[in-house]
Amino acid sequence: MRCGKMAAPPPPPPAGAAGAWGGVRRRCQRLLYWVPVLFISSILCWSYYAYVTQLCLLTMTNIGEKVVCLVAYHIFFMLFVWSYWKTIFTLPMNPSKEFHLSYSDKESLEREPRGESQQEVLRRAAKDLPIYTRTMSGAIRYCDRCHLVKPDRCHHCSVCDKVNNCVGFSNYKFFLLFLAYSLMYCLFIAATDLQYFIKFWTNGLPDTQAKFHIMFLFFAAAMFSVSLSSLFGYHCWLVSKNKSTLEVFRAPIFRHRTDKNGFSLGFSKNLRQVFGDEKKYWLLPVFSSLGDGCSFPTCLVNQDPEQASTPGGLNSTSKNENHLFPAKPLRDSQSHLLTDTPSWSETSAKAEKGKVGMSNPALTMENET
Repeated sequence: MRCGKMAAPPPPPPAGAAGAWGGVRRRCQRLLYWVPVLFISSILCWSYYAYVTQLCLLTMTNIGEKVVCLVAYHIFFMLFVWSYWKTIFTLPMNPSKEFHLSYSDKESLEREPRGESQQEVLRRAAKDLPIYTRTMSGAIRYCDRCHLVKPDRCHHCSVCDKVNNCVGFSNYKFFLLFLAYSLMYCLFIAATDLQYFIKFWTNGLPDTQAKFHIMFLFFAAAMFSVSLSSLFGYHCWLVSKNKSTLEVFRAPIFRHRTDKNGFSLGFSKNLRQVFGDEKKYWLLPVFSSLGDGCSFPTCLVNQDPEQASTPGGLNSTSKNENHLFPAKPLRDSQSHLLTDTPSWSETSAKAEKGKVGMSNPALTMENET
């Protein structure tokens, strides 16, 4: 379900009658996309009524059990709704302006016939961009719809039906937390409802409407727990390997070879790339992911010869592999994933700024902002 690291913007709608009909069709599609969200929301509202009112307030007789279940339930409920809301309403990121072709490059691209001559224009436009991936033929990745050089791991993605949004760099952490908290929500309901579900089958409950709410509540929680556990486990594996769902089925292609683990930096750094460095934010649906969604560190040893040289002193050499910087430096929050130290301190960053800034002015700008 992970649709990619970021989403490229949709093309402008065509003019005329075809464009009007296309606009109507897109609006109808948008309405249909809300159907799964409305279904999940209705199930959530019913479960709240069934658990709080019918189970806790009307069925449970022990006051201590009632208080503990209500407090714990509302914690899970709040985190579930919060993460779901952030997943739905966080807009996908678009490529930054530096990836768009200049007017002169667009004209050159239109004049040149398709083939090597066009690739020469794209190579010239992309030589200072932090990109390493290529097409299957080894060409620069270019979007004809948006007229830009595609950043690594960027593509036009489809809408995830469960959240009516593209799941990518800007909201992937929220999506993971949504899966985690929805799973915990269902498991908690199933565990605390189990004894009353058993009483339902042994005729241990009074013959009221609460019996049916308790029965269906357990069935729904158990059923969703099974499906959510497999989906959550799959995305945990994706995070551990630093892969998107597309990269599982089609490994990223770099200039010299295909590498299915090209973006993996090891379990710890892969986890930090999604959840950030500050562990106090890991369990909260607030954005803390590292990077800008346009450039990603790789574990490749051989640097692309078409890219500018790596700034001196920034390569981190371990016993088994070298983590290289792209030609244009990554954000500090992303670049320190390539070092052996957990993070740069403010003092060391200032000390290094003068040494590195002369060889690469862009890095100086990053450290000053």
